Amino acid sequence: MIHFFGEPSKKVFAVQTAKELSSEDISKLIWLFGNQPKINAASLDAFFVGPRAAMITPWSTNATEITQNMGVAGIIRIEEFNAIEEKFTGFDPMISQKYDSLSQEIFDIHVAPKPILNIEDIAAFNQQEGLALNDEEVDYLENLSNKLGRKLTDSEVFGFSQVNSEHCRHKIFNGTFVIDGKEMPSSLFKLIKKTSQEFPNDIVSAYKDNVAFVKGPKVVQFAPKTADKPDFYQEKEFDSVISIKAETHNFPTTVEPFNGAATGAGGEIRDRLAGGKGSLPLAGTAVYMTAYSRLEKERPWEKGMKERHWLYQTPMDILIKASNGASDFGNKFGQPLISGSVLTFEYDEASTPFDSSEENKTSATHSQRRLGYDKVIMQAGGIGYGKVEQAIKDKPETGNKIVILGGDNYRIGMGGAAVSSADTGEFSSAIELNAVQRSNPEMQKRAANAIRGMVESDVNTIVSIHDHGAGGHLNCLSELVEETGGKIDLDKLPVGDPTLSAKEIIGNESQERMGLVIGKKDVDLLKRIADRERSPMYEVGDVTGDDRFTFESKTNGAKPMDLALSDMFGSSPKTIMTDSTIARNYANADYSLEFFHDYLDAVLQLEAVASKDWLTNKVDRCVGGRVAKQQCVGPLQLPLNNCGVMALDFKGKEGIATSIGHSPISALIDPAAGSKNSIAESLTNLVWAPLKDGLASVSLSANWMWPCKNEGEDARLYTAVQAVSDFAIDLGINVPTGKDSLSMKQKYKDGDVISPGTVVISAAGNCSDITKVVEPVLQKNAGSIYYINLSKDSFKLGGSSFSQTRNSIGNETPTITDSAYFKTVFNTIQDLIKEDKIVAGHDVASGGLITTLLELCFADTNLGANLDLTSLGEADTIKVLFSENAGIVLQAKDDSIESIFASKNIEAKKIGTVINEATLTVRNNGMEMGLNIETLRDTWFKTSYLLDNQQTAKGLAKDRFENYKVQPLQYNFLNSAAIILPNRSETTNGTRPKAAILREKGSNSEREMANAMYLAGFDVKDVHMTDLISGRENLEDIQFLGAVGGFSNSDVLGSAKGWAGAIKYNEKANTVIKNFFARPDTLSVGICNGCQLFMELDLINPEHESHGKMTYNDSHKHESNFTSVEIQKNNSVMLSSLEGSKLGVWISHGEGKFSLPQSEENYDIVAKYGYEGYPANPNGSDFNTAMLCDKTGRHLVTMPHIERSIFPWNWANYPTDRNDEVSPWLEAFKNAKEWIVNQK
Repeated sequence: MIHFFGEPSKKVFAVQTAKELSSEDISKLIWLFGNQPKINAASLDAFFVGPRAAMITPWSTNATEITQNMGVAGIIRIEEFNAIEEKFTGFDPMISQKYDSLSQEIFDIHVAPKPILNIEDIAAFNQQEGLALNDEEVDYLENLSNKLGRKLTDSEVFGFSQVNSEHCRHKIFNGTFVIDGKEMPSSLFKLIKKTSQEFPNDIVSAYKDNVAFVKGPKVVQFAPKTADKPDFYQEKEFDSVISIKAETHNFPTTVEPFNGAATGAGGEIRDRLAGGKGSLPLAGTAVYMTAYSRLEKERPWEKGMKERHWLYQTPMDILIKASNGASDFGNKFGQPLISGSVLTFEYDEASTPFDSSEENKTSATHSQRRLGYDKVIMQAGGIGYGKVEQAIKDKPETGNKIVILGGDNYRIGMGGAAVSSADTGEFSSAIELNAVQRSNPEMQKRAANAIRGMVESDVNTIVSIHDHGAGGHLNCLSELVEETGGKIDLDKLPVGDPTLSAKEIIGNESQERMGLVIGKKDVDLLKRIADRERSPMYEVGDVTGDDRFTFESKTNGAKPMDLALSDMFGSSPKTIMTDSTIARNYANADYSLEFFHDYLDAVLQLEAVASKDWLTNKVDRCVGGRVAKQQCVGPLQLPLNNCGVMALDFKGKEGIATSIGHSPISALIDPAAGSKNSIAESLTNLVWAPLKDGLASVSLSANWMWPCKNEGEDARLYTAVQAVSDFAIDLGINVPTGKDSLSMKQKYKDGDVISPGTVVISAAGNCSDITKVVEPVLQKNAGSIYYINLSKDSFKLGGSSFSQTRNSIGNETPTITDSAYFKTVFNTIQDLIKEDKIVAGHDVASGGLITTLLELCFADTNLGANLDLTSLGEADTIKVLFSENAGIVLQAKDDSIESIFASKNIEAKKIGTVINEATLTVRNNGMEMGLNIETLRDTWFKTSYLLDNQQTAKGLAKDRFENYKVQPLQYNFLNSAAIILPNRSETTNGTRPKAAILREKGSNSEREMANAMYLAGFDVKDVHMTDLISGRENLEDIQFLGAVGGFSNSDVLGSAKGWAGAIKYNEKANTVIKNFFARPDTLSVGICNGCQLFMELDLINPEHESHGKMTYNDSHKHESNFTSVEIQKNNSVMLSSLEGSKLGVWISHGEGKFSLPQSEENYDIVAKYGYEGYPANPNGSDFNTAMLCDKTGRHLVTMPHIERSIFPWNWANYPTDRNDEVSPWLEAFKNAKEWIVNQK
């Protein structure tokens, strides 16, 4: 039966149960639903929007599990229904439906699963289902059916279409190209592979796995000794491999941006989990490309092409929802996003540049096309690591078990792999909408934790592992047993939607699942780890060794699929791409120096150039405690950084640096130049991180988004790939991974819009000293500023942001003319960074040299420069300032750098000096102008403000715009002596005090908290809520308990509500926590989600009648920021010694507002935010509260992440005059240790 709780005019919770609810159960549910009453009615007559009956939401899965942990038995499903007006249409029909009443039948499904179909007419079935099979493939299947003497099933035809789709088999990249009548000597894939053959460098694995691995340094694993029970953390050295990967999710993001981008980010994380026998993700990157956002009506550069009747979502909606989705997944999974890029572009070839002179009116192109990212690009990339001995998969053996970790099967993405191989708008919207995704990051985190437990074991017994993505079980499991054969029991596959047919069960694209092969005797350990992590695990089949791939039901004998693997994989005829070269001559923009300020204002507002604060302010950039460099820099924390850097362990030296480059507009003029400029941009970003062997440490991922099979485009693609191959080989580096997405066209009723052919380059390498990365902030007390033109080409405006704002592409674009010179400059800069001779640096890319120079001044107050560009040898000031020739600007420590450049024949032009006022003075050949940095910084920030205004509540985007420049980070350290790392070998009578971290499913911050405790001298135990609930752990030997950050239960029903419920209403867990807090010799700290937990349990002020609570940030969005706090006079054991200090600290939360009902003197406020206004106070907390403690001072709660701010390299801005091994925050944990030792 179904019970209703809530307020019918606002929101109702529908609770489906197998039996009547007891009065005790009802009172528990009332508490869980935020004291919303039970509605004593069997039905409600009003209009609501809620989930589709057949689709149990991830929210429901979490809510139901919460009730189980609270001891409420027999609940089948819980869903939310929001009250609406009758005519309301603002919901997504793929995941929601409109109800005109809520009755006892709302979850009834009157649909029977479709039976297995034997396909009579494969060609008709292909059309009907939108499988994107070509004529040769249909013929192949007809012949196979004749050979087998039976009709193929719907699952077999569908499975073949998935496994052999362009998306999975890369037929174009493996195909033969005939261009201008001449067969090209090599396939595209061979051109890319050639880079690794010529320069394997440190490659361990390339092209054959979910990720590429390159050799990494020796690093120290910090993990519990065992993963299947509560155990103590230990350090262990291992030889690492570094993983790099980038994936695109363009089609799903175009159709439904939030879930499309979220599952794109999630799928790429799963790729890095599935490397070798299992590997671990470390950090993510993101790239978004759309048509113009049209944020304001009067943005002149957006007038060149008429706005379309958008098929699914507007570009502005896509930018916001897609970035929300990717951010949400990373935030909840616990992966920081440390680098990214945005580009908006459209161009009508029938148009002319703005303000053109008569002779410039003709754009003499071949056929006049419309170009634009209407089919969007959403790229999720990332870096990770594994152990060298686990980097290569083993071959499965007969008798091995096939296991699935993760969630259930739903009707998701049916045909996802095949549909993403087609042009958007080609199929009926029902088929396209069928490719919509669903995101459940917390489920993926559980599966990932189970894999982490295996990877970190002394012996990892996983044989082979793959992720579930496009094609679902069909793709994942067939790839696992490709060399041997396997049999899957259809009945063992978990089903979340009872209406699924056999085809839909085995082919759906439900996310957050991993498939793996493991020995029969080793299944038990994995099962114990998975159960402890609450990761669903299913033994679904066996490795057979018969080279067949079979799904069969043991109960009814149904066989939706039974094929020889060679029949399933061995088909595709060679793809032949025939094309001819088309010369397109794009008109140049006319310009005049008198309009320079107008040009600059427009360029600074293009999404590609403008501030990305609207992206960085909502995405976690600190989780894991190993972020060494992320997007934001300087006292003003503006997103300007060249590259992202992660530490590989907590030792503060070895890491991975990563960066991004792309140049698709220059590629429209010259595809080879576009490729070289893309690689150059990634490298001029990466050069600022010291790499182990300089340029030789770099590996690239090349992701190709191209509108193939359109006139001239296949020829351009071949040229572009050839250029990537040649340039990489010239530089001595490799491209061991990549991805192609070759159907980049949006079909409209009035014609097509083609996305410009684009290669996005992701570069990564082993950073040998994460403390020496150079940032783009000019230093006031250092040496001169230098410019190096790495292109060695003359200044050209084609393909630039400047041209874009003039509605022009241009007919000549800069390229890299001397690869050897580029290599010399790169390696020389690397050496100078390692010798501490460079204090600031930035690349020249989008927006040109003027943007680079301004950005170097933006991130601090009262910072500017006096510059003379005459030595660059270009009298045309517009050209020199706006052209996007690959180059760098650096500030030297002193002029001794000049002799080094001279000895290497590097033309480093000294262009000026830093000044202590916010003015940029630029001279060039007698021309001089003064630019006001503060005004231009606001212009540069404006686009971010307009986007932020679409995603931030209560007009707070305006507050952010007004305050970002008046809230610089300022610190007060209590003493000037260097802070030293404590010596862990110091013990008391040979023992150390014992601490524990407490985590729940969805927690993601346990490692950094445990490490802070460990560094302070504790032995630290890893405790999961399942350990308390099962009775495995009682905390009796523990004196210091840390409740960790994250998104327990995905924040369903309120952050930490479910976690609190599991303690409050579970007898064993409740007893353990009550006993711990009743002891006088214990301390605790709750950070972020742990703070929310302790506040929900009323542990901080148990004596109060009305209790403080944590509630939503005033902005109603996730806030991520490096801010500051002032330690108040306080009695906290951990923080009283830091009274009076003002320190930098990370925050990252969605519900961080302390809502304190009593007056301020009733609370022991330990710390307040450094400024009262938003965004320095990110959540609007009462009394500006950041941290509280109880009356005894023993129990502390903090929303800021002190545990992610332990090392100077963790801080996004650390005082340059200090030489500390650890930040002052470690003192809090040391104080806890001292207090406990003194209790003895």
